[in-house]
Amino acid sequence: MVDFERHSRHITLPNVGIEGQTKLSQSKILCVGAGGLGSPVIQYLAAAGVGKITVIDDDVVNLSNLQRQVIHRTPDVGIPKVESAKRFVNGLDPNIEIIALSKRLTEENIESIFANQDVIVDGTDNIKTRYLIDEMSKKLGKPWVYGSVYRFEGQVSVFNYQGGPSYSDLFPEAPPDELIPNCAEAGVFGALTGIIGCLQATEVIKILIGIGQPLVGRLLIYDALESKQRLLKFGSIEHKQVEKPVVHTEQPMIKRVDASEAISLMEGGWSPKFYDVRSEMEWMEARISGAEYLCAHTDILSVAEDLPKDEDILIHCRSGVRSELAIAQLISVGFDAEKMYNLEGGIIGWAQIKPDGIIQG
Repeated sequence: MVDFERHSRHITLPNVGIEGQTKLSQSKILCVGAGGLGSPVIQYLAAAGVGKITVIDDDVVNLSNLQRQVIHRTPDVGIPKVESAKRFVNGLDPNIEIIALSKRLTEENIESIFANQDVIVDGTDNIKTRYLIDEMSKKLGKPWVYGSVYRFEGQVSVFNYQGGPSYSDLFPEAPPDELIPNCAEAGVFGALTGIIGCLQATEVIKILIGIGQPLVGRLLIYDALESKQRLLKFGSIEHKQVEKPVVHTEQPMIKRVDASEAISLMEGGWSPKFYDVRSEMEWMEARISGAEYLCAHTDILSVAEDLPKDEDILIHCRSGVRSELAIAQLISVGFDAEKMYNLEGGIIGWAQIKPDGIIQG
């Protein structure tokens, strides 16, 4: 049943109307996590009139959560996050059915939880859980909306939608646990989680109604410090193939080598200029032996004049996304694409192949 007065501003939109709002009221979504990303996702999907929202999270509200997890309140400290989320939804719109699952998503329960959902939303900061989500959503044919934040940078994409690529197409291998700092270790810009979570909610609504162009095969990267956002395009791969996924920008094709290839080539005599374009803080925490810190990827053009144009250049970041952007910018100002190489998988991939090649602290 559509509440016409409550949702009148949606209904007046030409791409939504009564039909679109009815679809929302009949939709079922699952939000994995009720934290920094889950908070705005749950808030705006409830406000939009999504008929049934299931939230799964095994954590309780902590005072330090309130800096960004705005669905919770000070009196909620110590209670399960899903119960706090349910309290919010019930208070906002009692017509919405809210299912609170105070448990962890596991291999044993994921299929039954996913079975009746229309869209899955990633509100977790656990990378292993993301691969679990990806695998099951592919199996059941469920689209899922990905979101992540790291300090001042956030990412959003849509996976497994209408035959589109999956999370494992973009990130073929999970990074080692020691290279995945949590929020307590790395810090997080509170307002950024609101931005990324709202972008995720937007993608969910577009999918449920069937409007616009969801972020399928595109990774949106938002830099809060620079107020910039970029789109990287990527495609599906057959998992039986050895090749890595093709990730590209609108610039000329960028040459890529993974860690095993780069190490083998270097041992054979290849000696490119090897640069790190992560943040200085990341560099201080862990770095690849032999790599030189250059600058943050957003500042790459400010040092372009100091870089050699007649030598091979190998650039890396944490996972290969920011370094890709840096290379695209250098190519756009005249650097030879044939001499530019992106380290696919970044320092995470390097640590998996050669852990003794990582300098900590």
